[in-house]
Amino acid sequence: MPLDTSIKKTLVLGSGAVRIGQAGEFDYSGSQALKALKEEGIHTILINPNIATIQTDPRLADEVYLLPLTKDYIVKVIEKESPDSVLLGFGGQTALNVGIALRDDGTFEKYGIRVLGTPVDSIQKTEDRELFKETMSRAGVNTLRSVPIRNLSDAKAVVRDTIGYPVMVRPAYTLGGKGSGVAYDDEGLERIVAKGISQSLIGQVLIEEYVGGWKEIEYEVVRDAEDNCICICNMENFDPMGVHTGDSIVVCPSQTLTDEEYHMLRTVSINAVREAGIVGECNIQYALDTASNEYRVIEINPRLSRSSALASKATGYPLAYIAAKISVGYSLIELINGVTEETTACFEPALDYITVKMPRWDLQKFPSVPDDLGSQMKSVGEVMAIGTCFEEALQKAVRMLDVGKKGIVTSFGRGMPVERLLAHCAMPTPQRLFYIVSALRAGASVDEVACASKVDPFFLHKIRSIVELYSQMKQLPSGGVSLPQPEFKALLDLAKKKGFSDMQIAEALDRGEPEVRSLRTRWGIVPRVRQIDTLAAEWPASTNYLYMTYGASSDDIGPAGDKGAIVLGSGVYRIGSSVEFDWCAVNMIWGLKDQGVEEVITINCNPETVSTDYDISDRLYFEELTAERVLDIYEREMPRGIVLGVGGQTSNNLSPALAKRGVKILGTAPQDIDRAEDRSKFSKLMDTLGIKQPQWIAATDVDEAISFAREVSLPVLVRPSYVLSGAAMKVADTEEELRTYISEAASVSREYPVVVSKFFDNAQEVEVDGVSNGKGTIIGFVLEHVDPAGVHSGDATVVTPATHLSTDFKARLREHSRRIATELRIRGTFNIQYLVVGNDIYVIECNSRSSRSMPFVSKVYGINIMEEAAKVALGSDTLIDDPPVSRDHIMKGVKFPKFSFVRLAGARPVTGVEMMSTGEVASIGEDFHDAFEKAMYSANPHMNKPSPHVVILCNHPSQRDLLQALARDLDAAEARLSTLPSSREIFDEAGVPVSVIDDKAAFDAAVIARDIDCVIDIPWFADPSAAHDPHFGIMAAGFDAFIITNSGMAKAFAETLKVRHGKPIMITPLQNYTNIV
Repeated sequence: MPLDTSIKKTLVLGSGAVRIGQAGEFDYSGSQALKALKEEGIHTILINPNIATIQTDPRLADEVYLLPLTKDYIVKVIEKESPDSVLLGFGGQTALNVGIALRDDGTFEKYGIRVLGTPVDSIQKTEDRELFKETMSRAGVNTLRSVPIRNLSDAKAVVRDTIGYPVMVRPAYTLGGKGSGVAYDDEGLERIVAKGISQSLIGQVLIEEYVGGWKEIEYEVVRDAEDNCICICNMENFDPMGVHTGDSIVVCPSQTLTDEEYHMLRTVSINAVREAGIVGECNIQYALDTASNEYRVIEINPRLSRSSALASKATGYPLAYIAAKISVGYSLIELINGVTEETTACFEPALDYITVKMPRWDLQKFPSVPDDLGSQMKSVGEVMAIGTCFEEALQKAVRMLDVGKKGIVTSFGRGMPVERLLAHCAMPTPQRLFYIVSALRAGASVDEVACASKVDPFFLHKIRSIVELYSQMKQLPSGGVSLPQPEFKALLDLAKKKGFSDMQIAEALDRGEPEVRSLRTRWGIVPRVRQIDTLAAEWPASTNYLYMTYGASSDDIGPAGDKGAIVLGSGVYRIGSSVEFDWCAVNMIWGLKDQGVEEVITINCNPETVSTDYDISDRLYFEELTAERVLDIYEREMPRGIVLGVGGQTSNNLSPALAKRGVKILGTAPQDIDRAEDRSKFSKLMDTLGIKQPQWIAATDVDEAISFAREVSLPVLVRPSYVLSGAAMKVADTEEELRTYISEAASVSREYPVVVSKFFDNAQEVEVDGVSNGKGTIIGFVLEHVDPAGVHSGDATVVTPATHLSTDFKARLREHSRRIATELRIRGTFNIQYLVVGNDIYVIECNSRSSRSMPFVSKVYGINIMEEAAKVALGSDTLIDDPPVSRDHIMKGVKFPKFSFVRLAGARPVTGVEMMSTGEVASIGEDFHDAFEKAMYSANPHMNKPSPHVVILCNHPSQRDLLQALARDLDAAEARLSTLPSSREIFDEAGVPVSVIDDKAAFDAAVIARDIDCVIDIPWFADPSAAHDPHFGIMAAGFDAFIITNSGMAKAFAETLKVRHGKPIMITPLQNYTNIV
């Protein structure tokens, strides 16, 4: 069936802020959907407040609205734009849930909008647990024994009379296992059911049989409206059932299924998809018991998902693009696979390689959160490694995580008794893989480890082969020098084929890494370039999708030569480095192309990114961002140079190693990057320039640091070098804390001194984002933090143009920035952070790379920073003029953080100098309060209601004036106010009516009932005795309440609610702002 020409104008709903369970994969899927529709001449309207995404660039959608994904805002856009259709499947669970609500309340029918792709009725068949079970039953598909319930008494009855403990509790209409858990007794059941019901869109949870220990298998399926149906691939979880697939190592294609099992589940997948009525793409998850050959369908995701992005990147099949084409009428047979350009989209991919997906966790930032893994996802990012064998891909994946490991064999768990190691193998945690390795090294058998971990012996045998090879190298006398050359060469070749890095081999042989590299290259042991063509070379195809392996004997393509330039991506997403750096990388790629670079080569290993799409760069290496592998690619491609600074801290950190090997860096020189990154060198440079900075010392030992702290008076700030998101950065209020923090910082950045500086707790923080030509000219954008100094810039709410700074003061900031960028000879992007104390400016740090706020300022001002940086990187000294001052009076942009405390049970929601947010949103408004309101609702959609319930917990006498002012503003906005008994007198004195929450039990009951929308709890750090029990914040954050912990945010929040109360919603597409001259 050809294109449905009745589709003229389509509304696309995005996914909003990156959070645990819903991350950058939806920028990939949404961007592909917009491209697919644009090719057909369909006018597109995008609603997505995630300003850091590629899809919100003006070049992709015809209209971009940076607005909350809530019904009232979406209806306003519908009324203004009059779309005839809507896509719900490309914005994750967020888009799906709000789309279903708009269908159910008659909005789509009222405005004549039809849902493209999978119909809403079919979506409900997969999302509503009872309907899902009935649908699968009609298809003859086995599901888990389960009963949907809506209250605790029914849950207990189901367990008692039908299923028995343990049971899985799974809420309807949620994402990433949100609210789910395994209950082993009545106490656990009560807790999980209460939370699950509150977090389900329809107040329903499923009590189902628990199949922990079974294999978890996934199939990606595509179906068109003509009932053509294919399986793109299947994937096997390394971890057994019981661990959320987002927290599991995943292997594609499956390695341990028999042919019978594979085809059984493939047939079941097609039957299930047809019965559900899916039109487009979906993901099906199974539990499989290989002993009995029994299976259960766990769930069907009727949309593009995290697994879809992984499957697309693992196979090279453009899933999101094809799904979008199907949604506007095309059949699979009519569509051409854009990767091969030779075959129709109806061909099922064939793989002659293996991929391993590995999650990354940042739980060290949340010490109160247990590290056990279960049905609720906790990871913040993932990588995908490609190899010709499991061992090679697995070891590459570990290095891609950028957690300081050279491969799977480490010192982790050494010296621990086998019994304890096996006990750890039985417990799913982020360290389980390394406990498995340690157990095998300590002498445990594969059978013992398999029994404890329930990991398939196939994988364990592969891991043991790595362990044995490492031990063999470790035991060689004199580092293998005494071995005959053919024997040593064969050993080295085998090690590389099993994924060992040069650094690992050097460690095992007790030799230098350069020596190992030199030896293997002299012997011709070098990686080869392989193409991914989705068809295992069965059909001739020319693709740009590449990986490197030691399991091949020749290259599939020739080098690009000096017509090429390499761009390093950001690698794995983590707290501090997310989609904003992918935006920087993609826009740098486009900028280089615009400047005439013929072959732009991208290196990245993140399957969630747009930069790893098949149609972004001329050559894509899905590879690890290590010095060894980047050198391998550089030496093979021989390009004109490498761009480092757009991938964030990960790529910038490679600068010293690449410089030593003579790599040509496009942009800021490595020695100048070092002068900015090394805290000690930078601080000395500021002294030379006469630019103020907090008093500092490069501490060589703890006693020196303590002496300095006594001299300047506590608190002091401890800062390591070459880190992102404030890793190991701490404010020390006592000498005991200072001792601890110095040790932590030294372990994070061993090669560089730890800087200790005076901490100002009464300052305002501002930033300048910009581009420099290194010769005295910059473009500079000033951003003002709403939060006080001491809150990490990634966790702060930020406004630009700055609201409280005069034109002259901003000119002083730009001049400081120009002098710093010129002295550092920065050629490209930079971010400089300042403290403002009265009329004084103190510099905090300079990042000689892209920053997380650059997509924000680029879109607010309509000046693409990366396009300017691309010119400078290639040698141009010409930059466009600074943004006109007149814009300060036209609009304001406000960027808001998004936290994932709801996924991290026990996390204390108090912001500080180390970053904790997982994502961001932003909006542009006619004034600060308009933009702040829209950004706040984008990050906290539950706040978008007439009378939000705000609980104020602070009660220190010094806060009385602040609290009374907040209460008056909130009362004027008709918010409901509550407080604790100890605080009531403060509000009575102000004449503001408040309700009293008597105790923890009453507070908890209100939170569970979703009756508390916002909690204001501002700690009084000067008086520790005044600190509240952390229980209140932890409990509220666990149910996704909006938590405010500082006076700056509290004032802005209360003032905005008062100013905006009763005023109409104002909406304007991004393009209208960026066209302002």
